[in-house]
Amino acid sequence: MTGSTVPIKTETGSGFTGYLSMPQKPNGSGILVIQEIFGVNSHIRDVADLYAAAGYVAFAPDVFWRQQPHVELNYTADDIQRGVALAHQLDASQVMTDMKSAATTLRGVPQFSKKLGVVGYCLGGKLAYDMATHDLVDVAVGYYGGTIDKNLDQAKNLHCPLMLHFGEKDTHIPMSSVEKIIEALAAVGHVEIYVYDADHGFNCDQRPSYDRKSAMLAFARSMILFNQCLC
Repeated sequence: MTGSTVPIKTETGSGFTGYLSMPQKPNGSGILVIQEIFGVNSHIRDVADLYAAAGYVAFAPDVFWRQQPHVELNYTADDIQRGVALAHQLDASQVMTDMKSAATTLRGVPQFSKKLGVVGYCLGGKLAYDMATHDLVDVAVGYYGGTIDKNLDQAKNLHCPLMLHFGEKDTHIPMSSVEKIIEALAAVGHVEIYVYDADHGFNCDQRPSYDRKSAMLAFARSMILFNQCLC
């Protein structure tokens, strides 16, 4: 794979960028990789590279660019605080506009000719759900996305397959919230929700909460859905 930072055109000007990872053998489809509260850091770039290795043009847009461009945080207590503060500054409507711009940029890559998916983590897990309910993608996958349970009124607008992954030990997203999501999404089409014996952030191998078994199983399930919907 070849990775590089590329500009994203917006309605109001420039300054927005994303990490683009190109597959050696593109299958024609693309996947937006949406960051955690830690920015487009080395982990998110690794995730983009992983999906590119599977044949997808992978693109990780800088969600925080309006607050602070090119944020790359680690997983220390101080950086968690910084990431949370940046996330609280986001305007939900503006973020969706930016994600639409990122999707347009990805669709403009010459190797893209088919369909678009999204996968998001933590903050990005919620944004993946939002993109699915705003009809911006053909399929969406979200990992431990917080506050989805507070935005279930959007579920009526879900018109594409959706997969959500949660950790049973996640104190940020209690099982009561997951059960509320399961109940609300039970009758809105192709929705798969999985719960793992793991904590928040179980997919990130740079975090103490990383759980390899859960991460591998979740990735396999996500790939099956992406291959079914995008290839």
